[in-house]
Amino acid sequence: MSKILYNVTVKIDHDVHEDWLRWMRRVHIPAVMETGMFIEHRISRLLGTDESDGFTYSIQYLSPNMTTYQLYQEKHAYLLQKDHQDRYKGKFVSFRTLMKVL
Repeated sequence: MSKILYNVTVKIDHDVHEDWLRWMRRVHIPAVMETGMFIEHRISRLLGTDESDGFTYSIQYLSPNMTTYQLYQEKHAYLLQKDHQDRYKGKFVSFRTLMKVL
């Protein structure tokens, strides 16, 4: 089976950027990893983008297979995404992509 890379791209407002990055590293990403559905993660800041209205980050999680990723979506994704939405409502935009690792 192919590994699955789950990518979340977030543009976060300048005024909450430091708090958001700290919260992501200390709370959110560890909570996602504690689900046991991913084997590694990475957070990166996009370069060469327009940063006038915020900084853009890519948070990537590697799942061992599609079945495990789908289980994450069914059992964990909603509450974890809701926590993020509630904490930073109106201060970010995001989108998600799913990729098959070759």
